[in-house]
Amino acid sequence: MPIAESELIINEDGSIYHLSLKPEQLANTIITVGDPDRVDKVTKHFDTIEFKIRKREFHTQTGTYKNKRITVISTGIGTDNIDIVLNELDALVNIDFTTREIKKENTSLNIIRIGTSGSIQNDIPVDSFLVSELAIGFDSLLHFYDSQHVQLPEVSKALTKHLNWDANKSLPYVVYGDDTWVNHMANGKAKKGTTITNVGFYGPQGRILRLPLQDNTLNSKIAAFKYEEIKITNLEMETAAIYGMSKMLGHRAVSMNAIIANRATGKFSKNPKNTVEKLIVYTLDKIINYPH
Repeated sequence: MPIAESELIINEDGSIYHLSLKPEQLANTIITVGDPDRVDKVTKHFDTIEFKIRKREFHTQTGTYKNKRITVISTGIGTDNIDIVLNELDALVNIDFTTREIKKENTSLNIIRIGTSGSIQNDIPVDSFLVSELAIGFDSLLHFYDSQHVQLPEVSKALTKHLNWDANKSLPYVVYGDDTWVNHMANGKAKKGTTITNVGFYGPQGRILRLPLQDNTLNSKIAAFKYEEIKITNLEMETAAIYGMSKMLGHRAVSMNAIIANRATGKFSKNPKNTVEKLIVYTLDKIINYPH
C-alpha cells in the first residue's frame, strides 16, 4: 500500500523533505557530523565531490575518498534531528519514491558518526579517541517506536536504580552499536566505551551556570556505575539515537568520539580542532579498509 503524502513528504524536485536529497545522490557509506561546517572539514580530504546541498542544519556532500564513495551529512545537535536524518536516509534507499511503497529487498547502510565528546573517567584523557560500543539514551526517542527488541532493559533497570532516577525524567534506553564496525574502528588508536546521550549540554550534562540542578551528583553517580563489564565513559548528544534507529531500520552504525573535555579532571583540549581533524583522517582510513 502506498505511503500517504502527509507521512512521506517528497519535494517537487523528487527529493526527500528535510534533507533535499534524491536516492541517487546518496552513497551506502555515510558519515554523520553534528556541525554543518564540519562537512567541509571531512570532504576536503576527498579526491572528488560529485554533489553538494545545504538546507537548514542539514549540509550534505557526496564524493570519493581513495575510490570509496561516501556521503557526509550534518545532523545538527540532538536526537530529535537524528529521528529526521535516519528516517529520511532510510527512505531514500528502502522506499520507492515513484510508487511510494516499501521495497521488497532492504538496503543496509553503513553509518559512521564523527563527533566531539566529554569523558567522565580520569583514565580517558583529553585528545584521545573513543568508539561507542554501547550507548545509553537519556532522551525518549526510542520509546515512541516499537523498540524493545533492540534495547537492553536489564542495563537500564540497573542504571536507574543506581542513579535513583527521578520519575519525571525519560526512562533511559540502552543499545549496542554494530559489533563488526566497533571492533574494526577500535583496532588501533581508539578505545571502546559506553556513551551517554544527553538531552542537553548544560543541566542534563551536570553543568551549572545560573540554574540549580535537580541532582547535582548525577555525573559522579554515572561515573561510578558498573553493570557486569559495562562502565560509562563519556557524554554526548546523538549516539544512542543513531544506534537505536539504525538497529530498528536494519543499518550498521558506529560512533567515533573525539574526547575534547574531561569532566572528572576539569580539563579541556588546548586544540580541539586538531583533535577532530586527526579523528577525521583516522576514521576515513578505517572506512576504506573495512573488510565487508
